[in-house]
Amino acid sequence: MSGDRLAAFGYELGVLKRIRRAGWWQAGVRDPESVAEHTMRVAQLAGLLATEEGANPERAAYLALWHDTQETRTGDLPHSAKPYVDKPDPRRITADQTSALPQPARDSVRGAVDEYENAASAEARCARDADKLEMLLQAVEYRHIGVAGTGEWIDSAQRTLTTTTARRVAEAALTLSPLAWRE
Repeated sequence: MSGDRLAAFGYELGVLKRIRRAGWWQAGVRDPESVAEHTMRVAQLAGLLATEEGANPERAAYLALWHDTQETRTGDLPHSAKPYVDKPDPRRITADQTSALPQPARDSVRGAVDEYENAASAEARCARDADKLEMLLQAVEYRHIGVAGTGEWIDSAQRTLTTTTARRVAEAALTLSPLAWRE
């Protein structure tokens, strides 16, 4: 029975591969990355930030993996929707999503979302910064291929970064070419 519940949740998580990051359409990006693609780099960055900040990289990456899973139920809402739509409560959505899971899995996912949303731990702050840093990197990549108007995403990300490491990475990212890794 628990295998069925985990499999069903696995299918729901697969929806994230098909949900596109909606805000980029407003900037003119025809085929923006999926929520799953965004989440992958967020988790990787969260682990790296946590390592540099002296926090637990595995925990930070785990928190990042769950930060947008609620979008299977809501879609990705761009910031322009804020005046018209109340922000869905991630904890409530996660509670619904995980209600049929075996207790250990349910508690693990709910705990991760709660910790991420509270931003009280160093790992949560690294995961939250990784989310904004990933958006900044994506904006720079889009700008590099000619998408105009990515500045508001870059500015928004920079304003909300809290860790020293994330601020340093953002500053460096703005001076480097997205192809700098090839050198």
